[in-house]
Amino acid sequence: MVAKSKAYFDRRVAGEMATHLHCPPWSVRQKLALTCQMLATEGHESGLAGQISARAEQPGSFWTLRFGMGFDEATEDALIRVDDDLITLEGEGMPNPATRFHLWVYRVRPDVNCIVHTHPPYISALSMVGEKLAVAHMDATPFHDDCAYLADWPGVPIADDEGQIISEALGKKRAILLAHHGQLVACASVEEAAVLAVMIERMAKIQVMARALGPIQPIKPELAKGAHDFLLQPSIVGATFFYFARRVLRKMPECVNNGLPE
Repeated sequence: MVAKSKAYFDRRVAGEMATHLHCPPWSVRQKLALTCQMLATEGHESGLAGQISARAEQPGSFWTLRFGMGFDEATEDALIRVDDDLITLEGEGMPNPATRFHLWVYRVRPDVNCIVHTHPPYISALSMVGEKLAVAHMDATPFHDDCAYLADWPGVPIADDEGQIISEALGKKRAILLAHHGQLVACASVEEAAVLAVMIERMAKIQVMARALGPIQPIKPELAKGAHDFLLQPSIVGATFFYFARRVLRKMPECVNNGLPE
């Protein structure tokens, strides 16, 4: 038997996944509510710290969880729509004031449609010792050359200065580790932001555990690049989001009004 090339299998698997892997047609609000619940389950809850936002259908406005609610309390109806000065346009309540720095990212990154910022424990541990996220495991490869680092904490991000600093440090990347602070992912879709937010904390946890055994051994860059591109295909991201969503809906089906579509 003649061995086929890696490119052949890449094309074949991509076609099969596009045919067989599908995510239900949830609305942006529903996907945000599901993401909040996913993050709560994964240990991202830190009181009222952290925010989630996404571009709304109406230009210049954004959906976000109203301030005062934790991720584990999020429902579709708890999302409010705000303008580009954080004034509430739809729904009741106010946004988290720190969501202001999201606006800076949206202004300079038209490719970004969803932002998740949290203070999960293992990412926070790395942020406290000034250690960047290592790409030393296959599951970390989506962050290969795609995770920035901000070494200096600019303070609570409720004003414009912090937004400018963080957006500039993020650059064109999907993720950033913020020293003395937490993590942020800025992605093209809610599904991608949710999956990367879950995975960045899982990878930080493994990194902290591995440190107890010895020095971290990074993956070869060319292999990390190939895995990055493969694992970030929309079909894989969407299927992963759907899996996480099913876990949420088994425990809290009321977080979205229509539950799990048939």
